[in-house]
Amino acid sequence: MIAIMNYGIGNLFSVKNALDYLGYESVITSDKDEILKADKVILPGVGAFEDAINTFKKYGFDEVLNELIKKNTYVLGICVGMQLLFERSYEYGTHDGLKIVDGEMVKFDSYVDGKKYPVPHMGWNQIKVTKDNELLKGVDLKDVYFVHSYHGTKSSCEIASTNYAGVDFPSAVRKGNVFGVQFHPEKSGEVGLQILKNFGEL
Repeated sequence: MIAIMNYGIGNLFSVKNALDYLGYESVITSDKDEILKADKVILPGVGAFEDAINTFKKYGFDEVLNELIKKNTYVLGICVGMQLLFERSYEYGTHDGLKIVDGEMVKFDSYVDGKKYPVPHMGWNQIKVTKDNELLKGVDLKDVYFVHSYHGTKSSCEIASTNYAGVDFPSAVRKGNVFGVQFHPEKSGEVGLQILKNFGEL
């Protein structure tokens, strides 16, 4: 069973539909005990970092995540769900993250060397695997779907990077049994399905 953490912020049903398509049993839930009993857990997220982290903590999911880490349950953060894993974000102020992954979330520059880049970074872009890992097996140099204005800074937890607006940023991270992807695998076609399948097989 894969539990999709429901704290009111995230593409919950898109993720579940992708898992259903792959044949994985999953449940969208806010029940802490159900999450802790799951074989694997997905932490989705969309919108502003501050709203997400405040709501996440209001549900007590920060404590649940710590328990999942201790239990060695595999966790996958998606989009803002990945951003929450970092030390802090500078989106509309300075906000502490969960500090599981080293690094910070900073905004893309709209102009780099005289060239204008649309912000948010929206659409298909390539991921480059920088550390061998089972989550991204078979998808090196493939295109996936992004929607974000803030990106992670250099991190020792990086397992894949993507280039946009003149920077190489961590598009996937790993710390022990916790993974995070900045892109949306549930919206990334066959490549995204492969990544979710890889996660299900961990």
